[in-house]
Amino acid sequence: MNERQRLANLLRNCSKNLLLREGLQAHGSVMRMGLGFDLMLNNDLIDMYSKCGRVGSAREVFDRMPERNVVSWTALMCGYLNSGNAKGSLSLFSEMGFSGVKPNEYTLSTNLKASGILGIADNGMQIHSMCAKSGYEWVAVVSNAILDMYAKCGRVSEASRMFTVMPAKNVITWNAMIAGYTVEGNGERALVLFREMQELGEVPDEYTITSTLKACSGLGAIRQGSQIHSSLITRGFLCSVRTTIAGALVDMYVKCRHLTEAQRVFDQVEQKNLISWSALILGYAQECNLTQAMELFRQLRASVCHQVDGFVLSSLMGVFADFALVEQGRQMHAFTTKIPSGLDISVFNSILDMYLKCGLTDEADRLFDETPLRNVISWTIMITGFGKHGLGKKAVHLFNQMQSEEIEPDGVTYLAVLSACSHSGLIHECQEYFSRLCRDKRIKQTVEHYACMVDLLGRAGRLKEAKNLIDSMLLKPNIGIWQTLLSACRVHGEVEIGREVGEMLLRLDGDNAVNYVMLSNLYAEAGYWKECERIRKLFKRKGLKKDAGRSWVEIDKEVYFFYNGDESHPLTEKIHQVLKEMENRIKSEIGYVHGVRFALHDVEEESKEESLRVHSEKLAIGLALVCGELEKGNRTIRIFKNLRVCGDCHAFIKGLSKVLKVEFLVRDANRFHKFEDGVCSCGDYW
Repeated sequence: MNERQRLANLLRNCSKNLLLREGLQAHGSVMRMGLGFDLMLNNDLIDMYSKCGRVGSAREVFDRMPERNVVSWTALMCGYLNSGNAKGSLSLFSEMGFSGVKPNEYTLSTNLKASGILGIADNGMQIHSMCAKSGYEWVAVVSNAILDMYAKCGRVSEASRMFTVMPAKNVITWNAMIAGYTVEGNGERALVLFREMQELGEVPDEYTITSTLKACSGLGAIRQGSQIHSSLITRGFLCSVRTTIAGALVDMYVKCRHLTEAQRVFDQVEQKNLISWSALILGYAQECNLTQAMELFRQLRASVCHQVDGFVLSSLMGVFADFALVEQGRQMHAFTTKIPSGLDISVFNSILDMYLKCGLTDEADRLFDETPLRNVISWTIMITGFGKHGLGKKAVHLFNQMQSEEIEPDGVTYLAVLSACSHSGLIHECQEYFSRLCRDKRIKQTVEHYACMVDLLGRAGRLKEAKNLIDSMLLKPNIGIWQTLLSACRVHGEVEIGREVGEMLLRLDGDNAVNYVMLSNLYAEAGYWKECERIRKLFKRKGLKKDAGRSWVEIDKEVYFFYNGDESHPLTEKIHQVLKEMENRIKSEIGYVHGVRFALHDVEEESKEESLRVHSEKLAIGLALVCGELEKGNRTIRIFKNLRVCGDCHAFIKGLSKVLKVEFLVRDANRFHKFEDGVCSCGDYW
């Protein structure tokens, strides 16, 4: 073997085993022996540097080469792609087009992959065209790359057409198509393909199993997911050492709400990955088992194998935000300042969101002002938060400020500012921003943008104008925008438009209990009792159920949940007693009377004053009073509810804030209500 071949073999071994130090020594030997312009050795050097993560050094070798062939170009493209620089690969591919060197199947597949990673379908389609003209289209590595590119660019129908006409398929082909359907949200089709590939004798690999389990997670398909788990055990797959599959199994069981099975799989895994940890932690948190979730998080922090990443932090912070867990959120914020991933912009944004959803606008504002690292999502979170708190003018100020700092709003930002204006009744500003949105060619308008305008006009009593806006839309109206108009009709007693909209909703969305509740309430509040009874009977005949109202309150770092009529708390008797006392006091001091009509928000039998007294938000307030929150000097009581707060509870809390001289901050499904001295920040429109 001559010296040239020996050096080539040495460099290839360095590439294979990622031996950078030995590779640098071999490069020195190449130069000392006067082989610096040798085409084969330079190609091996490019490959070695690329595989060892030194793409800059690979580029230097490439730039010094007097002669390059397709291997030279392709090796550097692979280096760019593997280092996360897909744009660099495509740029080099474009440069190669002017060099006279023709691409081979590996050049084409590499840049199809780059197009898929970037989601640039136009580039991918151009390369597909080149493949067809050059005869490479049906080479397996190329056809698989074409299919995968279309799937990753969201062109699943094109990927499916490619899949259908491919003369030969291997496990990579099936994997790409199953993953494409899974990511698109078409889990049913992914499961069909998974079954078909096995019927045709193709054996699923680890990637197939992982993608199919993700499809089961999205569908909540516990039966199919369990069958896959059983087949893995039968085939001898050791989930205890296959961390990727184990993570997908844990996630599947969590998403299907089978936490016992998820915990069992998790306990069997020898080397747990972050997917397993985060899936199980979030699973327990979402099932309201916060004690177990925090214990698992403590174990993760103590684990020497893992550094808690930004995804876990922001996901957990999202749970604290959704459940308004102030103390846990503050503790997590303190923890993020001590680790590198706490600097991630996604983590910062989740902290902002947590403070705003917990009602701590001042803390969110201070954190936002102190941090220079802000993106459009950060601004949008702040604008949304201020809007939910009824601070429309602050939201407008922020929207204008972000543009003065040359950050362009996107469609979600426009939705946030329009909603903020709507919540605060800022008619002129809302109309101005809506007009600006319509003129902005960068942003596609959605039905949700129009719904903000409908809500605004509805608040102002301009109901015919609101209906005309929906009728004139170029977009197809969705259920939500009609419900927005119906809600406004109820508030203003506009029965004729409300009847038309309500009957339309029953035709379009006849299995949604909310539509029956809204329409029956419209008729009841207007005194149309026969119509109200007709809707109630229709509701019962269909066997529909309204979502159960649930409220919660945090006392001494512990969270207590209540449902309507809940008697499970050991202090129930005292809670009822204190609520009766408060009710009598409000009646005598400010003339509060039960709004019995508000009981009709639930079509079940809720027409008595007693049923109104045990609404979940009142029970949560009662517990706070029984536990002596006022005596502790706490002048703000925070209550959170999963649904819209009912009118009777709204009136009750307003009165309570006046007689007790206490601020109540109530977050419902729509917004925050700040009750102070008998007045609510929503202006009695929500």
